Amino acid sequence: MPLVTSVEMFKKAYAGKYAVGAFNVNNMEIIQSIVSAAKAENSPLILQVSAGARKYASHIYLTKLVEAAVEDSGLPICLHLDHGEDFEICTACVDGGFTSVMIDGSKHPFEENVELTRRVVDYAHNKGIVVEAELGRIAGVEDAVKVNTKDATYTDPDQAVEFVERTGIDSLAIAIGTSHGAYKFKGKPELDFARLEKISNLLPGFPLVLHGASTVIPSFVAECNKYGGKLDGAQGVPEDMLLKAGTYGVCKINIDTDLRLAMTASIRKHFAEHPADFDPRQYLKPARQAIQNMVAHKIRNVLNSSNRL
Repeated sequence: MPLVTSVEMFKKAYAGKYAVGAFNVNNMEIIQSIVSAAKAENSPLILQVSAGARKYASHIYLTKLVEAAVEDSGLPICLHLDHGEDFEICTACVDGGFTSVMIDGSKHPFEENVELTRRVVDYAHNKGIVVEAELGRIAGVEDAVKVNTKDATYTDPDQAVEFVERTGIDSLAIAIGTSHGAYKFKGKPELDFARLEKISNLLPGFPLVLHGASTVIPSFVAECNKYGGKLDGAQGVPEDMLLKAGTYGVCKINIDTDLRLAMTASIRKHFAEHPADFDPRQYLKPARQAIQNMVAHKIRNVLNSSNRL
């Protein structure tokens, strides 16, 4: 089975009021973990690569690993570029085997964002590849994406309609209160569901996307801190809020930080208990299982995407 686009995934997700997990990948173990969990849960799956991951592992290694995962698992997998910052990286991924790309022009003024996004859409659609874009600015840090809380802006519903109509994008990442990274809220985390509902009503049937949606599960934060981490006060979006978002037209939820926490907690624990160990297979094997358990948890309890294939 070849790689697929997200078109059919999102149609089913919208109709079924659930979300598809888009999990960030950086190496073989992470890919194996995510795919194993999705296969066991019979869940649709998007594997996404950031510019940082692409630089770290190289484009060809990551694409070949994902192709191997498709062949090994038999799952319909979408390979997506996360936060493409310019036309060049998006076209390189379109030409290099990705089936979905995100052009993130959210740092630009509205008209510049429209123009840049339209260029990417024209290029990608001509080759059968789908495009995600972003309107509004999500706070937090993820690889090269850094937005201070004071610079974050929520998505304007009316502007979202104009943006979708003028660009021809296939999905839209919106800002309603999530944030990248293991961040600290000032007070109780909240998502603007009234804003989400209005956007969904104005764009009926259109797939919306949430970035910065890791929940930063306390047990993994505690495990990291126990073995030398410094994540006191880190917290994410409550899982019940993300589950609810799937009933309002959110068809894709990005998850990265929680995978990093699960992996790091496992590795820290292994070295604390086995300080003389120097075999990567010994500390990456339990880390791989920790990520698999995390992904399975997300599929069941956050995405509601089990048994949707």
